[in-house]
Amino acid sequence: MAKLIGGLGTSHVPSIGVALDRGLRDTADWKPFFDGYIPAQKWIEAARPDIAVVVFNDHGNSFFLDRVPTLAVGVAESYKPVDEGWGPRAIPDFEGAADFSWHFVDQLVENHFDPMICREIEVDHGLQVPMELFFGKPDRWPVKVVPIFVNTIQYPIPTPQRMWDLGKALRKAVESWPTDERIVIMGTGGLSHQLQGSRAGFINQPADRAWIDEIGSNPEKYRNMTRQDYVETFGSEGAELIMWLVMRGAMDADVETVHKHYFAPASLTGAGMVVLENLKAAA
Repeated sequence: MAKLIGGLGTSHVPSIGVALDRGLRDTADWKPFFDGYIPAQKWIEAARPDIAVVVFNDHGNSFFLDRVPTLAVGVAESYKPVDEGWGPRAIPDFEGAADFSWHFVDQLVENHFDPMICREIEVDHGLQVPMELFFGKPDRWPVKVVPIFVNTIQYPIPTPQRMWDLGKALRKAVESWPTDERIVIMGTGGLSHQLQGSRAGFINQPADRAWIDEIGSNPEKYRNMTRQDYVETFGSEGAELIMWLVMRGAMDADVETVHKHYFAPASLTGAGMVVLENLKAAA
């Protein structure tokens, strides 16, 4: 069967891609952020995954507010980076893991999920930025991708428990996939930020640091939070962090936090990452 080799959690702040495109990676403002990802990039090089399952939210680019599915999965052969308003970026298209994607959506239906199935769709910074943070800017991406779109834009958004259950279904799909492919799961979004309303500019660094420290060792704390708790603690846009629970729910109960990083502010956002391994896989 296929093997789940790790879980990655990361921010997907759009200005990260802008900084890379403009050659700002080593400037005083950005170098501490990007340097914090170097251990994770080395982990990826050593782990050699074949497939990256990326859990993210579209930001009004491929889905607008008139039609927002709670859950959608791409089953395409390839995905183009969407033009988010400043022209197409100079990054490669993403090759889709189409066969595994179809297997996954079948497993979702078996487990009482009702995903929207996308045979053709473009992907925005929610997927682009995490891929660049972990894989750099190659001429061709070294992995195939499975994009999972979660609505964290138009309320009501899913519950944290539902995201955890989605991770469990994803783990079943990995373990029933009859290949020797090596799979990583990326939960993306956050950390704390709010871009509108009376709390515009809100960042909660203590809560961010606790999340980075505890998502591996104490996920029940975050699975048991309500959606309102997420908004109050992490901000209206920081509620994206529920998508990390898909990754964490797919992992074993006991994991090792291999790498972690936190930086604030990245634009108006707390930002960071974790790399998790199942203990039996790390032994």
